[in-house]
Amino acid sequence: MDLVPALEEPLKKVLGPATAKVMAEHLGLHTVGDLLHHYPRRYEERGQLTHLADLPMDEHVTVVAQVADARLHTFASAKAPRGKGQRLEVTITDGSGRLQLVFFGNGVHKPHKDLLPGTRAMFSGKVSVFNRRLQLAHPAYELLRGDGEETVESWAGALIPLYPATAKLESWKIGKAVQTVLPHAQEALDPLPPSLREGRGLVTLPEALLKIHRPHTKADVADARARLKWDEAFVLQVALARRRHADGQLPAVPRTPAPDGLLAAFDDRLPFTLTEGQRKVSREIFDDLATDHPMHRLLQGEVGSGKTLVALRAMLAVVDSGGQAAMLAPTEVLAQQHHRSVTEMMGELAEQGMLGGAEHATKVVLLTGSMGAAARRRALLDLATGEAGVVIGTHALIEDKVQFHDLGLVVVDEQHRFGVEQRDALRGKGRQPPHLLVMTATPIPRTVAMTVFGDLETSVLDQLPAGRSPIATHVVPAADKPHFLSRAWERVREEAGNGHQAYVVCPRIGDEEDDPEKPGRKKSPEDEAEKRPPLAVLEVADQLAKGPLKGLGVEVLHGRMHPDDKDAVMRRFAAGETDVLVATTVIEVGVNVPNATAMVIMDADRFGVSQLHQLRGRVGRGSAPGLCLLVTEMPEASAARQRLNAVAATLDGFELSRIDLEQRREGDVLGQAQSGARSSLRVLAVIEDEEVIAEAREKAAALVAEDPGLEHLPGLRTALDALLDEEREQYLEKG
Repeated sequence: MDLVPALEEPLKKVLGPATAKVMAEHLGLHTVGDLLHHYPRRYEERGQLTHLADLPMDEHVTVVAQVADARLHTFASAKAPRGKGQRLEVTITDGSGRLQLVFFGNGVHKPHKDLLPGTRAMFSGKVSVFNRRLQLAHPAYELLRGDGEETVESWAGALIPLYPATAKLESWKIGKAVQTVLPHAQEALDPLPPSLREGRGLVTLPEALLKIHRPHTKADVADARARLKWDEAFVLQVALARRRHADGQLPAVPRTPAPDGLLAAFDDRLPFTLTEGQRKVSREIFDDLATDHPMHRLLQGEVGSGKTLVALRAMLAVVDSGGQAAMLAPTEVLAQQHHRSVTEMMGELAEQGMLGGAEHATKVVLLTGSMGAAARRRALLDLATGEAGVVIGTHALIEDKVQFHDLGLVVVDEQHRFGVEQRDALRGKGRQPPHLLVMTATPIPRTVAMTVFGDLETSVLDQLPAGRSPIATHVVPAADKPHFLSRAWERVREEAGNGHQAYVVCPRIGDEEDDPEKPGRKKSPEDEAEKRPPLAVLEVADQLAKGPLKGLGVEVLHGRMHPDDKDAVMRRFAAGETDVLVATTVIEVGVNVPNATAMVIMDADRFGVSQLHQLRGRVGRGSAPGLCLLVTEMPEASAARQRLNAVAATLDGFELSRIDLEQRREGDVLGQAQSGARSSLRVLAVIEDEEVIAEAREKAAALVAEDPGLEHLPGLRTALDALLDEEREQYLEKG
């Protein structure tokens, strides 16, 4: 993070080419500085035994334990037909459980000599099962003699650091390499301004590095972690504050609505009044639009809180001021849905140049990749001449051919599905940078918003419009209680009998292209455990139509259907002509059918918490209460069932997003659209360290306002350069 020449030294010069190669390939560590920032995952205490009782299967583990028993067996095998084969079985214990180690062939001699009963050592290997017992085959080990000079030196102090390791590089080898480079820590440049560090009583960076790798007490570890958390939070927030500062310097055309223009006419025809939340968020957006630098705002709202209405009012304000507004949707189904709902909400205000069009009207056009050539030409012409004030489309809007007359606002729906590059390409279509509004229905905990979207100002819509109905959610344990599943289908029939409709969601389509039985398809551990592929739309629809839902109108919807067919299916469902829609997650975002009251999610354990919450938001959108049934075959004690119970227990999306994040960890907060790659945060936990992040954001903003170029803080500049290697720098540039 804070590389200076001594810390920039390549590891191959310090540790030798073989070790350096493994570190680069398997851990992404290339320099002395990289290795110093590869912190221990946890620490073992000399006198304390680790828990063998809860070892994870198929994972690479390091344990500290004592040899209870060692036996050498001989056996006959193809390689050693005369009974000359040798197998050494060693049992180790730690008070909580026992574990078997096995060594074969020539590999038995050294451990037979070393691992005598009573010996304590660190063992590292992959946990497997043999004869229903956990074992490590040919583990690497390091004896802990606890007396000789060498051991005391290499394991310095009472705490043994255990590092994130790989099969190719055991924890103690990493530990030894760290000891070799630790003297360089003295030369680490401190990124924190002295006043900030002293004001918080934080140790210096060299001291923190020394204490995290060679702690003598738990207090040393706590000191080091407190300091390193601040480094990560502060450097990240400075990067984001500089982004916000640079954006604030860009020019933009201020956009204000005319007092009796299109927006006023639209508000007059609304059949309901806006909620207090919608009014407050609209004010924040209009204030931003009226300034002469681009708005960068994140609008997050619960499923169904009326974000589309707020965004549409912002778009109409921009059209009022002579500009154009574009809304970018992640799928064609959603783009068509938005286009339909926007033209319905606007009525004659969307019919400029047509008979019956209102005085203050504009044109609302749709642009998607699958449109016919003539319709596409017409839409492109309307955009280029400025005839169309509002355009709604998929990433087809980003293509080179698309030219705008005067693009003033870009609204991006469902941010998590759009790459930063796409947002950037659309922003490049304005004569000056357009204003940007990003909408998401995935509630994001405040701290994540401050780190992942820290360059955007945040608005939150958290109250539901009047008339929205509550959604009851229940887990249906299909394996333990099959009669619950039969009852679920009865409930669907009851809803249909009352004139309502239902969704059935499956994880897979079920056509040849996604058939998991095809050779060469790598199975996930869940598939292996389940011994059956996830349920598929086409199969489930067929079974339901012939079985429990016989006599009801059942249709299917999935992403590989032709766009016209998808649209036709959605139209029939929206019109109430279909009773049950069996679909993949294409219905996850934005699909709005107020008459749909029930949803059955098959294999619900295959979906993430936020995704289940999104899906559930498709029902209960009218005046009748919604029902969501989560069907699973997972056993009661499993983590998957606990996840589903959490979703059933609360409708609070922010609470669920915290649970989701705690389970998934944070992915790389800056990297590649939060892809879940190796996290650039090593000690900072986005959920737990809320106070540190909030304070770091405040301090970073103040510091950047005073010294945007960081002229007086060379250590901080160096730290930023290391954090923002080229790829991440571009990511922030384009955010």
